[in-house]
Amino acid sequence: MQDFWFYIKLGLEHVLDLGAYDHILFLAALAIPFTFKNWKQVVILATIFTIAHCASLAFSVYGIFSVDVGLIEFLIPVTIALTALLNFLRVFKKERSTGIYFQALATTFFGLIHGFGFSNYFNMLMAEEENKFGPLLGFATGIELSQVTIILVVLVVAYLVQEVFKIKQPTFIGVTSILILLVTIPMLIATFPN
Repeated sequence: MQDFWFYIKLGLEHVLDLGAYDHILFLAALAIPFTFKNWKQVVILATIFTIAHCASLAFSVYGIFSVDVGLIEFLIPVTIALTALLNFLRVFKKERSTGIYFQALATTFFGLIHGFGFSNYFNMLMAEEENKFGPLLGFATGIELSQVTIILVVLVVAYLVQEVFKIKQPTFIGVTSILILLVTIPMLIATFPN
């Protein structure tokens, strides 16, 4: 049980690490179009992301599939930029939603990419473990708890900005998406494959 708690903590730290803020940026980009009224949809998307993230870790840990680390390091900021860009484009559409199925599919793909980005480190941790399922489950639990926390923070900030400062939702989505894109551009440049 102590090992299980270790992996829950590792999952929490993986997402909440301010030094590696790519996960937080992605979750913020994912959550900003949502409100408390439709919070269940964004939590479902976060859960899909967790499942895909842990699936790619499992593929790597069990030696089923691996991906070039350099490519993954570049694709992670690409997923953040695409999510922010889709949010920004939605502001100009008459129908604000891109559809939950499209979002779920994109989130699954992005979760797989983010999981492969952490797989080398996770594989080193798993080298001594005979039972790999328990640690994967603990890690997934930690990831899910931290993602729900980040989503709640984003929803609270969105609510306060929109209600207290009377900023309309499309403006909030557009401005925050642009800010996320601006923060992501240096990451894209730094990780661009040679």
